[in-house]
Amino acid sequence: MTTLDHPRAPTRIPFPTVDEIARHCHQSAEPETVHIEVHLPGPLDPERLRTAFTRALHHHPRILMREAPGPWYRRRYEWELTDDPDVEVVTFPPPTRDALKHARTRSLDHTPPLTASPPVRLEAVELPRGTALLLTVNHTALDGPACLRVLATAAELYGGKDNAPTDPPTRPPDTPEPPTATPSVWTPPARVAPGTPDPSPGGNGLLLTELGVPHRPKGSPYTVNDQLMVTTALMIAHWNREHGAHPRPLRITMPVDDRPRGTDMPIGNGTRLVEVTFAPHELTTTPAEMGELLHLTATRTRALKVLPRPQLGHGAALLTAPVVPVAWRATLTRGLRRAAAPWTSTTLLSNIGRIPYALDFGGTAGRAHAVWFSAPARMPRGLTVTTASTAGKLHVALRWSRTLLGPGDGAHLRDLFEHYLHTTEEHEA
Repeated sequence: MTTLDHPRAPTRIPFPTVDEIARHCHQSAEPETVHIEVHLPGPLDPERLRTAFTRALHHHPRILMREAPGPWYRRRYEWELTDDPDVEVVTFPPPTRDALKHARTRSLDHTPPLTASPPVRLEAVELPRGTALLLTVNHTALDGPACLRVLATAAELYGGKDNAPTDPPTRPPDTPEPPTATPSVWTPPARVAPGTPDPSPGGNGLLLTELGVPHRPKGSPYTVNDQLMVTTALMIAHWNREHGAHPRPLRITMPVDDRPRGTDMPIGNGTRLVEVTFAPHELTTTPAEMGELLHLTATRTRALKVLPRPQLGHGAALLTAPVVPVAWRATLTRGLRRAAAPWTSTTLLSNIGRIPYALDFGGTAGRAHAVWFSAPARMPRGLTVTTASTAGKLHVALRWSRTLLGPGDGAHLRDLFEHYLHTTEEHEA
């Protein structure tokens, strides 16, 4: 028997730190899914889309993976790369009146399993005008920007249109500034005050809205991301005051993604997390003081972005060192997460920024005119804000834990977000 008679052993990759921590802390009551929603002006051909998306998966083979089985005493979880998908990834639900609503609910409540390759699914929902593509991603394996890269490849293969990424906006080099004083990291931050919880059991609620991209005076020392950061902080501070919460420092987690956006983009969980802190008195700003708050925020975010740091910090790297069985580390990690809950940041703001791909499927399907992302909102944060801009519009997703907030609370938070976003525009630098 020659070596050609033996099947090739699958390639295995140890779980990176982010994947392992997420795997340890999985909770079925609040699934860790990333939801991506892309709206196109026209219809798509089902078989053509299936073929294009499957070919895109092969163009980015790191997405074709499943969790490899192993004994309880193994030192690492491992990804097993596969030659083909284990399951049908693309589905087309019946075009009923509530098809989009039900697809969104599935995206929030049902996580693609890690045991089947790839850990993503794509639903194409027929709308009265156009099509909505909903990508659901198991966040243990992948993040939103990586899956958007795969979808951009599928768009190019489907329609033959160039979907190469545009160049990022050019900005003047940062001028080093002395760091500003921030509240101590040892002070437990504010929590989002409870509203009227959703009677639906467990999981997340979601509200999507479309706003104008905020105006920023030419030459401003701050970015749109800084405006969004200030908007999110003021929204939560206002909400907490309305609900009688005691003033505390507010801490916002901000993902930073330095990966290239071309076809060579690394696929996986590639962002690192930093935390921007605001003192209570900074969030009682008057319109006349808005420029000062924006400048202060810009100084803090610039300093955090250039600071070298592991994706989840040095502590996470120690927790995932393969010196004892991974099952033991899982128990320790879950215990530490519960103990550290009071120090978990208030919320997460994930600003994807301007979508770098045209997402043009050609023909009757056309080019995307709206793209939303939403990040998981499990407790103790209970609320996340995710933003992206497409076709000159800002697409905002508010996602919350149903144990903390309800649909009416989400609508009020949206109104507060829109109000404070406008206040960041009124200041001229």
